[in-house]
Amino acid sequence: MTPVSEGTPPPDSEPAPTPPPSEGQGRAPDEATGPLFERTPDEGAPLVASAIQPPADPLPMQDPERPVVCLTLPPTPAVPSGYWRAQCDTRERRCLIAPQHELDMDGRETDRMLERARGCILERDTSIPAHVLRQYRLEPSIADAPPGWYRDERGRVMQFNFDLHRRIWLGGAWSPLWREGVPREDRVRLDFGIALELADDRHLHRLRMLETEVMLGQRTLDSTLLRYDFSVERDDPLFRITTFFGEPRRYDISLDMGLWLEALRVEEVERGELQGGFLTWGSVHATLDLWHSRDMVSYVRVRAGPSAERDYENDVNSLVPGAVLEADLTLDRDGFHHLRLGVEAEKVLLSRAILGRPLRPERLKVSAGYELILIAINDQPLSLVVDAGGMWRNDIPYLPQRWEWSASAGLRFSLWAPARRSAPKAQQARD
Repeated sequence: MTPVSEGTPPPDSEPAPTPPPSEGQGRAPDEATGPLFERTPDEGAPLVASAIQPPADPLPMQDPERPVVCLTLPPTPAVPSGYWRAQCDTRERRCLIAPQHELDMDGRETDRMLERARGCILERDTSIPAHVLRQYRLEPSIADAPPGWYRDERGRVMQFNFDLHRRIWLGGAWSPLWREGVPREDRVRLDFGIALELADDRHLHRLRMLETEVMLGQRTLDSTLLRYDFSVERDDPLFRITTFFGEPRRYDISLDMGLWLEALRVEEVERGELQGGFLTWGSVHATLDLWHSRDMVSYVRVRAGPSAERDYENDVNSLVPGAVLEADLTLDRDGFHHLRLGVEAEKVLLSRAILGRPLRPERLKVSAGYELILIAINDQPLSLVVDAGGMWRNDIPYLPQRWEWSASAGLRFSLWAPARRSAPKAQQARD
C-alpha cells in the first residue's frame, strides 16, 4: 500500500510502480472489521457505485487507527470532484465515507483539503477492487482526527484537549499590592515562559525555561533561566503494611523521591526608596511526592534543599536553605482547569552582618492560583488566570517587617500547547 498526502485524489494516468508499504499501512484489521479483502482480477472495472445513504444524526466518525481508502465515486451536487475517504467493513459490507475536502456553509465542496487527516490508501493498492467497494453500503461520516482533536460535519478540525504543562505562553494581569499602613498600590503584571515535559515508563521530566514575571508600578522582577525536576513511580514499595482486622489486607507504601534543580534566578524588589536584588546561582532540592496522579502530571509534594545566592545590592554571598510544600493539579481530562498551591520558607545563612537587617534573615511565602481555558484562537488556548499570595521578608535592609498581600486577575495566551498525552479520540469525547 502506498500512503498519499492528506486528501490527495488518485491520479488519472497509469501509476508508476509503488514503493513497499510504510509502517502502519496495510495492517490486518481487528476482529470487528474482518479480514482484509482478497485481490481479484478485475482491473478497469467501470465506475459504478451504490447510492449514498441519507446521513445519520449524529454522523458517525471514522476511526483514526484504521486504514482509509481514497475512493472515487460519481460526482454529486455536494461533492462534484467525487473524491472521498472510505473506511470499510468487509463483514457488514459497508463503508463510512467522508469528502476529502472541507465543505462550505451550504454543505458544498470547497478547495480546502482536510487538515490533520491521515494519509489514505490509493484505490490501486487496496486488496479488493475499488468497484467492489463502491457496491458496499455507503454511509456519510466525519473523517478521522488525531486524539485531542475534533472534526465537525463540514470537515473542519479543532483542538479540544490542551496540555498546559507543555507550552509557550504570554500573559498579563492586574495585580494590586496591599501593605499594612500603606494605601493599595495598583500594578500590572506581565509574564511569559516555556514549559516542557518528557515521559517514560516510570519518570516524568519537567523543564521550564525563561520563566519570568515583571510587575509594573512598584517594580518587581522574578526571572529564572532554567528549572528542572522529575517525578518517579517506584515499582517496589518501601514498606508493606499488613492489617489483620477481618481478612488480612496489604498496603504498599512507596517513597517516590525525585530531584528539583534551578539555575540563574534573578529577583529584584522595589519598595519606595528601598531596593533588593538577589541572584541565585543554583538550587538543589530533594522532592518527595506525597501523592501524584497515575500519569504523574498532577502532584502534591514537599521539597527541601540549599541555594547559593548573591545579594548584589549589598555585595554579599550566602547560603539559603529552603523548604516548600506545593501542589499542581489538573482537574479535568481535557486540561481546562488547573489549580496551584504553595507554601515556602527560606533562611539566609553564612552572610556577614548588614546594617538595617538581622544577621540571619528569613522569607515566608504563600500562594494559590487557578487557570481556566476560555477559548482557543487558531487552536491555541486563551485562559483566565486568577491568583493570590502573601510574602513576609526581612532580608532587605530597613524594609518594615510586615506581610504584603497581592491578588491578580488576567489573561494568558499559549503560543503552543499540544494535546495531552492522555487525550481521547473525538468519538470518545463525544460519547
